[in-house]
Amino acid sequence: MQKIFKEPKAQRLILIVLAILGWFALTIQFYLNINSKVAPFSEILIRYFSYFTILTNLLAAFYCTSQLLPSRFTLYFSNSKRITAIAVYILIVGLVYNVILRFLWHPQGLQMIVDELLHSVIPSLFLAYWLLFVKKDTLEWRDFLTWLWYPMAYLAWVLIRGSFSGFYPYPFLNKTQLGTTAVLWNSFGVALLFVIFSLLFIGIGKTRKNSTQSN
Repeated sequence: MQKIFKEPKAQRLILIVLAILGWFALTIQFYLNINSKVAPFSEILIRYFSYFTILTNLLAAFYCTSQLLPSRFTLYFSNSKRITAIAVYILIVGLVYNVILRFLWHPQGLQMIVDELLHSVIPSLFLAYWLLFVKKDTLEWRDFLTWLWYPMAYLAWVLIRGSFSGFYPYPFLNKTQLGTTAVLWNSFGVALLFVIFSLLFIGIGKTRKNSTQSN
């Protein structure tokens, strides 16, 4: 548990920045959602936790906090495979938003700031943290199969609830407007993205491991 306090200052600084930005953005986004009053409080609450962006940034913020404030979760999240999975998830958050979703709406003011934090700043910082500080020598090719459970469980939840409530957090998952076939193809495309980047991250780890061993 005390190991965290012996880590390089740069690593600890990035963790602090990520934790502060993460909890700030998540809190403000929650406030904005509640203040919108587009639905009853209970529905807004459910919708807030229906976004992959929110859930993944929560995961990243919780990880950073656990490393800064030692607890029983510190060692659990210190596992390089779990950290790498989070890095893959939050990178996908940034990629999907900036490539597909950014041009579908134009947030202003505080919403724009939160948007940039959740979809650009935090994913970029977390990726830098992973590249610079996370040990990768234990990563195995089969790990990507384990990492897929989270996005697949999320997809199942969104589609099942959407079929009852009519609410889909992302337009490419809107079965009502696009139809089942299109949504399945879109889901397959996103799942493939997770597989590709999971294997890429594992490949980076193995390359560095082989490089270290050769030296």
